[in-house]
Amino acid sequence: MVREVPRARRRDLIWFALGLGLPLPWVVAEALHGLGIQAEVQAPLAGMAILGAAFMLAWSCEIAERDIPQSLALLVLALVGVLPEYAIDLHFAWQAGIDPSYAPYATANMTGANRMLIGLGWAAVIVVGCWRSGESHLDVHPRQKLELRYLIWATLYSFFIPLGGEISLLDAGILLLLFAAYVRAAMGGETPEIDLAGPAALIDREFRDTGRRIWALLLFVFAGYAIYVSAEPFAESLITMGRRYDVDEYLLVQWVAPLASESPEFIVAVLFALHMRASTGIGALVSSKVNQWTLLVGALPIAYAISSGGFSGLPLDERQTEELLLTSAQSLLAVILLSDLRVTRNEALGLAGLFLAQLCMTSMAVRSGFTVIYLAISLGILMFGRVERRRAFFALLWGRGSTSQVSEPAKDA
Repeated sequence: MVREVPRARRRDLIWFALGLGLPLPWVVAEALHGLGIQAEVQAPLAGMAILGAAFMLAWSCEIAERDIPQSLALLVLALVGVLPEYAIDLHFAWQAGIDPSYAPYATANMTGANRMLIGLGWAAVIVVGCWRSGESHLDVHPRQKLELRYLIWATLYSFFIPLGGEISLLDAGILLLLFAAYVRAAMGGETPEIDLAGPAALIDREFRDTGRRIWALLLFVFAGYAIYVSAEPFAESLITMGRRYDVDEYLLVQWVAPLASESPEFIVAVLFALHMRASTGIGALVSSKVNQWTLLVGALPIAYAISSGGFSGLPLDERQTEELLLTSAQSLLAVILLSDLRVTRNEALGLAGLFLAQLCMTSMAVRSGFTVIYLAISLGILMFGRVERRRAFFALLWGRGSTSQVSEPAKDA
C-alpha cells in the first residue's frame, strides 16, 4: 500500500506534464509569426493544444470547487465543460455570417461531438464499469435524474429545430432557457463531498489553500489562452486539408475536431470506471451532453446573427437537417436506456455498434435509415421493454419524482 502512493503520484505527474506540454509547441509557433506552417502541421499542433487545454480546464475547475460557492461552481463548470468545442463551433458560426459556405461546418462539429459523446463515451464507460464490477449492468446514481430530465426535454425539442430550415433565434432562446432552468434546479440540489483524482488531487495534496488557488487560476488562464490561439487555426486547417486532398471537409470537421475537444472527457470518465466509479463517469458525460444540447446549440444562431448583422438563424441545408435528426434520434435512444438508472453491457455495445456502423456510411439515404433504426428501437423499448424503464422515462418527461434530493446512493459499479 505504501508503494501505491508514490506510484499514483508519479502517474499524476505524468498526466500533469502531458496536459501542460501538449499546447506548448503550438503556443510557441503562434508567438513566432511568419513561420508559414502548412495545414498538415498546423492541424495536429493546434489540435494537441486544444486537447491539453481541455485537460487543464477540467483540473482547474475540479480544484476550484474546493473554494468557490456551489452556485458559481455549477455555472462555471457548465460553461467550461463545453469551452473547447464551443470555441471551434463559435468560429464556424461567426464565419458563416460573413461567408455562408461555413454554415455547414458549425453543425458538423456539433453533431459529431454529440454523437461521439454517446456512441463512444457513454458506451465505453458502461462497458468498462461492467467489466471492473463483474456485473452485466451498470447502476447509475439517482442524482442523475436531474440531468436526464433536461436531456429528455432538450432532445425532444431538437426534433422540431430542422422544421424551419434553420437553427433560429427562437430555438436559441428556448434552449438557453432550458439551460438556465437546469442550472437553477441543480443549484437547489445536494452536492456530494468532492473527491478529487489525478493531477487535481496531486495539486490539492501538495499545496495549501493559497497555492492551490493560484494553480487553479494559472491552469485556467493558460488553457483559455491556448484555446484562443488554437481554435481558428485548427478549424481552418481541417478545411484546407480537405480541399487540398479532395476529402469531404464536412466529415473532417465532424469527426476530427471533436477528437480534440471531447477526448479529455472520455479519458477522465473511463478512468473513473477503471477505479470502480463508473456511475460518476457516466454522470459527468450525461451532464456534458445536457450542456452541449442546450448551451452550445443555442449559442450558434446568436453568433451567426451578430456576425451577419441580421436576425436570421443559422441556415440548415438538407445534409445538415439529416445529421441533426440522426443526432436527435441517437440521443433519444440513449436517454431512454438510462432513464431507469440501469443500463446493461449489451445495450452499451449496441449504442457503440450503431455509432461505428454509420461512421462508415456517408450516404444521406443510409443516414436516414439509421435515424429510422434509432427511432424504431426507442419506440420498441418504450412499448415492449421493461415496465420500470417505461415508467421511469415518462416520470422524467412529465417532471414527476424528486431529482434534487437523494436519500440513498446507488451502487457505483
